[in-house]
Amino acid sequence: MTPSDGLRPRKTPRQARSAATVAAIFEATIQVLLTEGYAGLTTTQVAQRAGVSVGTMYQYFPHRQALLYAVLEAYLEDVIQSLEDAAARLFHAPLAEMADGLGRAYLDAKLRGMPGSRALYVVAAELETAPLVHDITQRTDRIIAGLLGQAFDARFDDLHRVSYALRTMLNGTVRAVLENAASPENIDVLRTELPTMCRSYLLAAAKPRNATSSSPLCR
Repeated sequence: MTPSDGLRPRKTPRQARSAATVAAIFEATIQVLLTEGYAGLTTTQVAQRAGVSVGTMYQYFPHRQALLYAVLEAYLEDVIQSLEDAAARLFHAPLAEMADGLGRAYLDAKLRGMPGSRALYVVAAELETAPLVHDITQRTDRIIAGLLGQAFDARFDDLHRVSYALRTMLNGTVRAVLENAASPENIDVLRTELPTMCRSYLLAAAKPRNATSSSPLCR
């Protein structure tokens, strides 16, 4: 996904040292977001927290909006990577195992960024991120559809519809919990119940792989 010219980074790190510098800048950005909020964040504060000069940061990001966009994009790419890794592990698994694995992979990716992931919801609302979010949702749907289509014990009449519904359920449920500063107890509930929700929906929507009847896979 290529951002608009106004949000495009000046350059991409190509060496390990440069990548480490950008990673430190991203981590510092999250820390400043948590302490100062979106409105209070400045590039000077981020540079000081990251231990780099403002000039070094401007080599990569022309202004704070470009920096925040890059941090959000990296966060969303991490979620995509987690789903891709889960899909590779679960290839041709039983549908129930796929459902549990997808739910856990998505939640784990979101929780890895806590509490910074909550602050990034604000960033997404403030910046020009509609094309980025659209790209991420399409890729998520493709990952889910590609995996579910390989379940050895189940099939779907409308795989696109099911993938869309599952992705919406994952996103909406996790966001509703995390945006409200969930307690550790509620996080534990989510860890247990989200895979169950995914499994229940997918088993209800599926049909046996080689069956000709219209009865659902679950009994």
